[in-house]
Amino acid sequence: MINRILIRTRIVQIVYAWYQNRNKDLRTAEKELLFGLQKSYDLYYYLLLLMVELTNAYEARIEAKRNKYLPSDEDLNPNVRLLENRFIRQLSRNKQFNQYLNERPMSWSEHETFVKNLLEEILASETYARYAGEATADYNQDREFWRSIFKQFIHNNEKLDEILEDESIFWNDDIEIVQTFVMKSIRQFSEENGENQRLLPMFKDEEDRQFALKLLHDTILNEQKYRQLIEHHSEKWDFDRIAFMDMIIMQIALAEIHTFETIPSSVSLNEYIEIAKSYSTPKSGTFINGILDAIVADLRKNNIIFKQ
Repeated sequence: MINRILIRTRIVQIVYAWYQNRNKDLRTAEKELLFGLQKSYDLYYYLLLLMVELTNAYEARIEAKRNKYLPSDEDLNPNVRLLENRFIRQLSRNKQFNQYLNERPMSWSEHETFVKNLLEEILASETYARYAGEATADYNQDREFWRSIFKQFIHNNEKLDEILEDESIFWNDDIEIVQTFVMKSIRQFSEENGENQRLLPMFKDEEDRQFALKLLHDTILNEQKYRQLIEHHSEKWDFDRIAFMDMIIMQIALAEIHTFETIPSSVSLNEYIEIAKSYSTPKSGTFINGILDAIVADLRKNNIIFKQ
């Protein structure tokens, strides 16, 4: 689940912090990198848990109405389609899901008001009305109902984004991409898999984990080599006045271009130009593109790198 876009972004943050810290220790930086990536994976489970908590809130709502002093017929005979949703039942019983929550406990209890308000929005929606009004619903309908609800009410929810950003500083840049992974997971659920349904792993494979660590190490350990390349190819600019974040981003990009032969240079360049648009100045993308293009062309000319 932790893809290379998230890895690159986290490394930019870690390397930036490295140069702000007087007590530089590579092992500490490595631990901070892995901790930050673990927090990104936590967010994946926290958003899965939100769907279970919404269902629990609906069950509590039904019970409260049933226990009113003078309950109506509707209070006594509520629509329980949401409680009988087979996808949510499967998720709540999922072994991987429950094991992770046991090992890394998390809860929505501090945001009970948000959960209740979100539930009310869902219950007032046409999506819910159509679902609740169907005479019968099979597993696929149950699953697709929650995928639609997630896309409509949870993805790009500004109030939710504020809550998540307050919960963890590590989640500020992760929310949108992790939400897309949750929707992907919902789509992959199959009734036949029951409680053994596989959720997305933290890393696709060990290669991605090693990519993160190796990129961090090479960026820091070969600082002088990459800074000299940048200085040599920025003669038109005052080297000392290059934005600090631009320097960091170019240094990491050069580390990736030098270290990973299977990643095309164009891919690396495009990824870091996009990061620059979000983390540096409005003109940084164009500036970084020009400098890195010149460096890569020179490296190829001198047979230092051979990849496209």
